[in-house]
Amino acid sequence: MPLPPRDRFSRTVKRNSALTLALLAAVALASGPTVFSADAVSLHSSLIKTDDLHNKKNKVHQGIQSAQGDLEDSSASANAANARLKSAQASLGTAQATFAATQGQLSAAQVLDTQMQAKLAAAQTALDTAQTAVANGKAHVVDQRAAIGRLAAESYTYGDPNLMRMSIMLQGATPEQMALELSTIDSLMSRETGALARLKATEATLVSQKDQVAKAKTAVAQERQDAAVNLAHKQQLEQQAAAARSQVAALVASRQVAVVAAAQARASDLAKLKQLKKQEARIQRLIKARARKHQGRGFTGSSNGYLLPPVKNSYITSPYGWRIHPIYHYWGLHDGDDFHAPCGVPEYASAGGTVISEYYSDVWGNRLYIDAGKVNGKSMTLIYNHISTYKAHTGDHVKRGDVVAYAGTTGWSTGCHLHFTVMINGTAVDPQTYM
Repeated sequence: MPLPPRDRFSRTVKRNSALTLALLAAVALASGPTVFSADAVSLHSSLIKTDDLHNKKNKVHQGIQSAQGDLEDSSASANAANARLKSAQASLGTAQATFAATQGQLSAAQVLDTQMQAKLAAAQTALDTAQTAVANGKAHVVDQRAAIGRLAAESYTYGDPNLMRMSIMLQGATPEQMALELSTIDSLMSRETGALARLKATEATLVSQKDQVAKAKTAVAQERQDAAVNLAHKQQLEQQAAAARSQVAALVASRQVAVVAAAQARASDLAKLKQLKKQEARIQRLIKARARKHQGRGFTGSSNGYLLPPVKNSYITSPYGWRIHPIYHYWGLHDGDDFHAPCGVPEYASAGGTVISEYYSDVWGNRLYIDAGKVNGKSMTLIYNHISTYKAHTGDHVKRGDVVAYAGTTGWSTGCHLHFTVMINGTAVDPQTYM
């Protein structure tokens, strides 16, 4: 329910109402999304006596039961603008987190791409080296086989070495000649044996080098495949990052639009509250004038049960109490009880009295004031808000239990209900102290 200026601030604020509204309006226009900023709350709190503030802070924890009632403390346009702003802020936060996560993944993919390119280059170098070694090995084999061919030709020329040794010995040559010829034969045999051994070793090495080439080719192919997969992933992340960046930019602009809309809606609310204060001042003068005219002592006795519930078979959805405004963030009084009341259900006079005012307010909707006379020496006024239609009208005398109006959702209201206020000597009090 709306928090009317007369009860939203302390008596000190009332004495300085014009200055207070001007200061709050200035803070509202400067602060953007939060019309009543922490500075405004501090300003408001400084105007309240320290002892009273502590008492009211203790009551706020007991008084808040319904978020529905809190949302009715501002206009529908302000609620909608604030909801859009919250949505824009939440969406922007999500988009920024997505962009940051995508950027992190992209950075990791870029590092991995660099590493994979290095591994691919190393694998390619290893392949080139192995292929060069194979080519050299093949050349060595060709050379060695040619050398062995030449040795074979020489062996053919000389014949079987064993037969040549026997022939030398049978020829009866001198010992020196025999030694020389035998040495030549041994040298030829040694060269042939060495050439064959080197050929075998070279061929074995060549087989190993060919195996290394095959492995290097496999490694290069694998590195190329891995690099290609990571490259595709990196490119996809680059596209996602670009899209996320664009979304963040769009949401930043959307949030700014929502900030401006929220500020305008709240400024409008302030103007309506200022107008309401003028109406309240008129009613306050009327209440005080009637209080001075009351004759007799009125009701004297226990206040418990003095008032009937204003709606039958109902319950309170948001009680009287001090709280922080859910949108504007100032400390204020929810100056009555919100009763569950579907549209059109009767609302009853909680006490007998005279209807002293009925009028429409942008904030409270259709309102009805009943002067209930004096209770224990103090003037009591009953206020019904958000009425759909009136049953009683200004000047009518009503009895306790008479139907005076029908429930509605006029003014700052998110659903049909009754906001019921009890004023004692012009100050709102907890209605439950009289029920």
